[in-house]
Amino acid sequence: MMDQPPLHHPPMSASIDCPHLHELASLKPPKLSQSVHREECTQCFDNQDSPVGIDVCLTCFNGSCLDSDRHHARTHVLRSGHAFTLNVKRTLKKKPSNRAEDEEPPAKMKKLAIAEEREEDKYAHSTTLKCWKCDQQNGAPVTVDTALRKTLTDGVMLSLSSARQSEVKAWEEEITACEHTLMVEQLTSGPIPAEGLAHCASCDLTSNLWLCLTCGALGCGRAQFGGVGGNGHALAHFEASGHAVCVKLGTITPEGGADIYCYACNDARVDPELTSHLATFGINVAGLSKTEKSMTELQIEQNLTFDFSLTAEDGSALQPVFGPGTTGLSNLGNSCYMASVLQTLFSLPAFQARYYDSQPSNSASTSSPKATAHWLTCTQALPAECLECQMLKLADGLLSGRYSTPHRSEQQVPETNPLAHPAPENTPWQAGLKPAGFKTLVGRGHAEFATMRQQDAEEFFGHLITVLRRFNHQFQGAGTLGGTEPTESFAFGLEQRLECQACKRVRYRVDNMDSLSLGVPAIKLREDKDHDAQGKAKYAPVELLACLNMLLGPAGEESLEYQCEGGCGKTNAVRKTQFATFPEVLVLHAKKFQLVGWVPTKLDIPVLLPPGDELTLDTYLGHGLQPGETELPNVDSGSGQAQAVQFDADAMAQLEGMGFPTVRCQKALLATGNAGAEVAMEWLFGHMEDPDIDDPIPKEVSAGGASGPEPSEGEIAMLADMGFTGAQAKKALRETGGNLERAVEWLFNHPDDTGEDAVPSKEKGKTLPGSTRLPARYKLKAFISHKGPSVHSGHYVAHIRIPRTEGVDAMDVDDSEGRWVLFNDEKVVLADKTSVDELKKLAYLYVFERA
Repeated sequence: MMDQPPLHHPPMSASIDCPHLHELASLKPPKLSQSVHREECTQCFDNQDSPVGIDVCLTCFNGSCLDSDRHHARTHVLRSGHAFTLNVKRTLKKKPSNRAEDEEPPAKMKKLAIAEEREEDKYAHSTTLKCWKCDQQNGAPVTVDTALRKTLTDGVMLSLSSARQSEVKAWEEEITACEHTLMVEQLTSGPIPAEGLAHCASCDLTSNLWLCLTCGALGCGRAQFGGVGGNGHALAHFEASGHAVCVKLGTITPEGGADIYCYACNDARVDPELTSHLATFGINVAGLSKTEKSMTELQIEQNLTFDFSLTAEDGSALQPVFGPGTTGLSNLGNSCYMASVLQTLFSLPAFQARYYDSQPSNSASTSSPKATAHWLTCTQALPAECLECQMLKLADGLLSGRYSTPHRSEQQVPETNPLAHPAPENTPWQAGLKPAGFKTLVGRGHAEFATMRQQDAEEFFGHLITVLRRFNHQFQGAGTLGGTEPTESFAFGLEQRLECQACKRVRYRVDNMDSLSLGVPAIKLREDKDHDAQGKAKYAPVELLACLNMLLGPAGEESLEYQCEGGCGKTNAVRKTQFATFPEVLVLHAKKFQLVGWVPTKLDIPVLLPPGDELTLDTYLGHGLQPGETELPNVDSGSGQAQAVQFDADAMAQLEGMGFPTVRCQKALLATGNAGAEVAMEWLFGHMEDPDIDDPIPKEVSAGGASGPEPSEGEIAMLADMGFTGAQAKKALRETGGNLERAVEWLFNHPDDTGEDAVPSKEKGKTLPGSTRLPARYKLKAFISHKGPSVHSGHYVAHIRIPRTEGVDAMDVDDSEGRWVLFNDEKVVLADKTSVDELKKLAYLYVFERA
């Protein structure tokens, strides 16, 4: 239970004597494990700050609004039969004038946390108990025994709300000890003179200094966000000595807290014995005070201020916009990756048609017929547990314009088109919607998206499409969901043609895809002047069509070693990739990575779009098996028999000559793709303890692809963190015998491999998504940009082309098709044309609509 002061419960003058109070007395306060939706309706974004507040069910603790058109509270009562609710209203208190502006952060920091005003300091709450049996339209306030009212009301108001359950994790990062900090072996060297702590031993830097806890060497750290300089001499000391654990001077507190970093783990850590370890060098923590920002504080500052420019080229502020289709999403804590994807999806006609009923601008409060129909027939007990409910809620919130208001209650929502009549100068930003329930539901059970850490926007796009597709497929047959499947607008077939260079026979396969990942070549500009203000190298621009040609054109043809199923043995083959079908919405993922010390680093490589942001893809359409071509035999061609496995004879002889049993030699060659005796031997030494190492090889395994034990989830997750898909990670690990370093190298050497197992291109009854109609012309609809060194840190925003509508002056738009709008969390502004042109070059995801 949260530690909060007692709540004030005002008298309820309009209360009635309820004949059902015996039922109310049997109700229990929420358990700690229960979600209490007291801040916001679970079916729309009306919240406790509205004039009528939110009704919280005292049985299941669902939150419902009292809007006369949407009547979610009444609908919940009718569906559930739960008769009693607690109405919660919140009003803003006047802020005391003598409140301190700044507070010193806690001296000992084990969690990454932002100090903020407590809710009871900022708001006043009023609560009313209601019986819906006495008034089936709005619920009747009831007179209740003081003790019972306090028990039920405090149980709801003092519990951890559903929104807060997500928010408490938003800025927390558990920092733990590791084996290196727990077992620091110190080389006693006696007290370090004060002048020895004045600057880095290898340069003149006097801040960002790290003390080695093994030998007392002092070196500067790496350059950090916010202009904190560093030449990496502490890292160089670790590489030379192997001394892994160090402490950042200036962050040490009298309580023994400090920034600890382990270079062996490459992560922040805790040293439980820091006080005694520092005493070895004559440092008394009791006499120290914190003088520098900790790494966690710097990370917070980076996340809060890592912003895309909100000014035009001439320095003027960009104009905020409000209204339908221009509603912001508040950052829940590292959730900008989700916000940028959601804004993009709900700008597409397929998602708007599926989840939203368009309404005239003067009837924004009217309930959506689609939402109403679903809410009356929803099979889930609570809307918060239904993905359809949450998608309808998001669509209503983002597209209706009802919540797209300046964050000042005295200002009014523009009644006409916001692009024609933008808000007055100096209008504050929107408060933004908080899709906490949606994030919790979509991320449930996922190792990454269930956390509050920053994630890859492209990975989240793929995850969300998969979750929606599975959910809709599950319920579509029951007739509970209406409309077409919007995720199918992204789906297309990708054809791969493999030709054996010995027998010239071919094999075609088609993989179903929702996005296309394009490798972007990194060509450094060599002159010294070609560096940015931080000293980072600049890269030569690359045309988007050149990236497409590298995958789908003649430049994308790849020669590879191949074990021919047609009996040619080990030979070479040529692989070519093209579209089998085209999608309605094409998502292109620009892969701008380079391995730096085995760490994938994102590079700011400019990508140049074709004139007019238009693509024509006709030349990239594949045609399948052609007259005169002969197909290679399939390993499972319908006879039920797999081809005999063929092993490299020389490699088998070498391995058996070393004393390895035959079955182990065969497994090693299978697992490494017949890559030779040396690679197979490495695999064997790494899998000697496998429990199934001597089991017979299954007959269905073919030598044409790698096999062996399935990679572990941990290894797959590590590669996924580098921006690769799960399928790519699994294939890379199989191809390299589970060697993680070689798997990373394999992935970067095979950027176009989707990781999917080969399947015949012509399966009986198989219908490919997308279409083959020509011309295949596309126009850029949106792009998602990213700032930061890695896709798992930094900040994402979305630029979306809003269609031109009546009332928009032609002089105010970029072209006849609309205006670019920047969605930066809750900040929604008309984008500056010059900035848009520059940011397009550095986008991470491009979304093209078929013309």
